[in-house]
Amino acid sequence: MSKVHNFSAGPCILPKEVFEKSAESILNFNDSGLSLIEISHRSKDFIEVMEEARKLVREILNVPDNYEVLFLQGGASLGFLTAAYNLMGKKKTGGYLITGSWAKKAAKEASFMGNSFNVASSEDKNFNYIPKGYNLGDNIDYFHVTSNNTIFGTQIKKFYNGNIPLACDMSSDIFSREINIKDFDLIYAGAQKNMGPAGTTLYICKKDILGNSSVPIPTMLDLKVHADKDSMFNTPPVFAIYSSMLNLRWLKNIGGLSYIENQNNLKSKLIYDHIDNNSLFEGTANIEDRSSMNVTFSLLEQDLNETFEKMLKDASINGLKGHRSVGGFRASIYNAMPIESVSILVDIMRELENKKG
Repeated sequence: MSKVHNFSAGPCILPKEVFEKSAESILNFNDSGLSLIEISHRSKDFIEVMEEARKLVREILNVPDNYEVLFLQGGASLGFLTAAYNLMGKKKTGGYLITGSWAKKAAKEASFMGNSFNVASSEDKNFNYIPKGYNLGDNIDYFHVTSNNTIFGTQIKKFYNGNIPLACDMSSDIFSREINIKDFDLIYAGAQKNMGPAGTTLYICKKDILGNSSVPIPTMLDLKVHADKDSMFNTPPVFAIYSSMLNLRWLKNIGGLSYIENQNNLKSKLIYDHIDNNSLFEGTANIEDRSSMNVTFSLLEQDLNETFEKMLKDASINGLKGHRSVGGFRASIYNAMPIESVSILVDIMRELENKKG
């Protein structure tokens, strides 16, 4: 089978060795003669997986001891509600930076047990930039942001650092760059962008936020319950956690966040530089807010779309179609995307310009 260059926005591509080891575990896990998905989640073998996965998160992200690391379920969509429940204080109001569709959905969830206040929004320009210079005021219990916006191709480069607790949906760029965990009170991230297959959600939270909510929390959404049980309150998604553990091993072994951030910057620079210098294409996101994970762009001449799409297909390039909210194209270049695949995409864009430009 010829190599397929997968630029899909998610679920993500993973390193070949992670796919192979994960597949092996389905048939025979740890030479036990049993499948990973049929052993007890409370067995010694799986408890070791859970412990190693959490340890690797702490090591790679330099998570301080006063934070909990949890592998739960529900994706970021449940995380919207979980974050609001656990952070809602006496003011019963969360502040939200509205930078895209997922940020809007997160804000909506706060209304189920309190209020959501839109601190600032970029919807006036179809979310093609990150608002700055906003004032949080003093009437919110927490401030919620979305670090990277997969649909619109924008990314927060500098996070709020103040007295109000900061919550962040980091689903699409966690483990892609160095961050200071101490800036955040709560981080949550679906695995399926840079960490592993869909099915598990990583939570990193300060211990002192747990158990302090002003609203009653359903048991399954109470992060203190899960922290007290070491992510084992209910049956965890064993395969997704195991594959995430393997991927975190891979990331550690290749050099960790400093290495992968450099690689991601090289990949994004390669494609952005070409977009800016190709007479047929233009980027859709504000330059200073461009994402290093999701590159959004379009053709200036729409009648070339069909030609370009055929060239992409012939080159085995998959998943480049932009989201319907933006149109055009979107190249998702998560951690495991090799720079060679990005180079092939750029070559196709250059070839189109040589033919039609």
